[in-house]
Amino acid sequence: MDDPILTIEEREAINSGRWFSSLSPSLRHDILRCAYVKRYKDGELICARGDAADEWSAVSKGAVRVSSTSISGKQVTLTYVEPGVWFGDVAIFDGDRRTHDAYAHGDTSMLTVSRGDLRRILTEHTELYEALLRLHARRIRQLFGLVEDLNTLPLRARLAKQLTHLARSYGVPSLSDAREVRIGLQLAQEELAQLLGASRQRVNQELKAMEREDVIRIEPGGLVVRNREALMKIIDAEL
Repeated sequence: MDDPILTIEEREAINSGRWFSSLSPSLRHDILRCAYVKRYKDGELICARGDAADEWSAVSKGAVRVSSTSISGKQVTLTYVEPGVWFGDVAIFDGDRRTHDAYAHGDTSMLTVSRGDLRRILTEHTELYEALLRLHARRIRQLFGLVEDLNTLPLRARLAKQLTHLARSYGVPSLSDAREVRIGLQLAQEELAQLLGASRQRVNQELKAMEREDVIRIEPGGLVVRNREALMKIIDAEL
C-alpha cells in the first residue's frame, strides 16, 4: 500500500545519499516535490524484466534485489540496491524495457518519480543531465571493478570486500561491543555466493575460516563483523 509521506529516517536516507546530496537545493526540491512513496513487503515484485520503464526511483528503506532467471529457471541475484541509491533511469533514456527483475528485500520503501516528471525536470534543470552522466560513470567504474575482482582476486579477498561493503552500507553497531558491526541486510549464503560468482559450499568454507580467525561471527539472523581491520588486511594482501 502506498504511503505519501516518508518517515524521518527514510527522508534522511534520501537526503544523505552521495549522489542526491551533490545536487543543487533547487533541483533536489523539484525532484522531491513531484515524487511519491511506494511501499513493498519482503519478496514482493517491484518490476519484471520486459516491463515498460515508467518510473525512476530511489530506495529509502530496506533494499531492492535485482535478479535474472537462467535458462534452467534458476533465479540469480546480481546486486542489491541500498537506501539512498537511485535507479531505473537507463531504460527511460534508451526507451527500451526493463532488463531484470526487481524484488523487495525486507520491508522496503521507495521514492519514485514518473517518467513524465523526470523529463520535465530535465528540461527545467540542465544540471540533471550532467549529474546523471556522473551517476552512470560511477556505475561503469563499479562494474569494471567487479569484473576485475572476479578475474584477479581469490574468493577470500572478494568475500572480504563484499563484507566490508555490506558493513558500511547496512552496518548496525553492536550494543554489547562497539568494535562489532552487525550486517542489517539479511542474506542467505546462497544469495551471498551469487553476488561473488561462487558456490555456496565454497563461500561457507571461507566464512567458517573467517569465523575461526575471529574476523566475523555467523549467527542464525545473519553475520557480525568483529574485526574490520582484519577484513581490510585480507583485501590488501591480494592487491
